[in-house]
Amino acid sequence: LTQLSHVSWQRQEYSTITEEQKSETGAPPEFTENEKKLKADIELLNKELIDLKSHKNDLEDKYKRALADGENLRVRLIKQIEDAKIFGIQGFCKDLLEVADILGKATESVPKDELTEKNPHLKTLYEGLKMTEAQLHKEVEGKEPGTVVVVSKLGYKLHERVVRPALVGVAKG
Repeated sequence: LTQLSHVSWQRQEYSTITEEQKSETGAPPEFTENEKKLKADIELLNKELIDLKSHKNDLEDKYKRALADGENLRVRLIKQIEDAKIFGIQGFCKDLLEVADILGKATESVPKDELTEKNPHLKTLYEGLKMTEAQLHKEVEGKEPGTVVVVSKLGYKLHERVVRPALVGVAKG
């Protein structure tokens, strides 16, 4: 499709009449029926060309938007797949936390004097289940308002995402 700008119709006459004689007659010559039809056809083609250019621009815009949407979808799906790989075990972790809580309560219920060399199985079980994370625990000397007094359930994270928040008792002021 060749791009045409607005084509204007010009009528040229070839005759033996000189320019001076033309200006003497004063009236411009009339268009023949064929010339009028050609002029109308040219105007129609110009209008059609403008419409087609507009339609082409609309289609190009829709095409570019569809490509961008496809790329955005691809990136979003890749992110979801990566998250599923990393956090796929989160539900399993939540299920295990209840078991860990029960085992923690069990270790707390074992009296310290029972943990002797006479009962090595109980001692190794207690030592294996005892959970200590010194960097996360700080002793509170006074019971100031807003400080944690009792930790009922420990909180856990999986790749910086909270699996379960800690359940704690806080001192009132």
